[in-house]
Amino acid sequence: MSGEPATKDTRKGSATRERLLDAAESAILEKGFAGTSIDELYAAAGITKSGFFYHFKDKGALARELLERYIAREDALFDELFGRADELNEDPLHGFLVGLKMLSEIMADLPSGHPGCLIAAYCYQERLFDAEVRAINTAAVLNWRKRFSDRLHLIAERYPLRIDADIEDMADMLSVIADGGIILSKAVGDPKLLSRQILLYRDFVRTAFIGN
Repeated sequence: MSGEPATKDTRKGSATRERLLDAAESAILEKGFAGTSIDELYAAAGITKSGFFYHFKDKGALARELLERYIAREDALFDELFGRADELNEDPLHGFLVGLKMLSEIMADLPSGHPGCLIAAYCYQERLFDAEVRAINTAAVLNWRKRFSDRLHLIAERYPLRIDADIEDMADMLSVIADGGIILSKAVGDPKLLSRQILLYRDFVRTAFIGN
């Protein structure tokens, strides 16, 4: 029954599965999906090859679950950050600006910078994935566009835009800055760069709606 407490073996199996996913995420962000082998993943998790296939029928199944876990964690982060910001502010613009400030602070607290975006990593090698994985990736990007465009539309109801810009493009801009900031910070060895770019986006949003 689903309501029964997890057994020791169940908890152990779940922990092993998480170790495999953690190892896969680190490896894929470092060298891509093609450069990540099943052998290195089960070795990193401290299990046998048959143990890997007990948890995942193949590398593609692992890729799907890993992507779904990553998206769920990103959604939870955004829900928490902007939910807290909304609790502190009744004004939709001020709430969004506070949420962006919180996001910037989280990125600044990562000592080695952001480890990378799994969505982007999958896009770079999309031919290695089946249609289901590609669809999940696309849906995640479109959902984030909707998440932020909904907020921007709400702001625009109170503060008409002062610039000629499309709300959906402004929503996409946050994803563009996030992924671009991750790449640029790695390229120049500046772990704080992403945080500063998010603050610049915050300034842009403020100016777009209320001016200087």
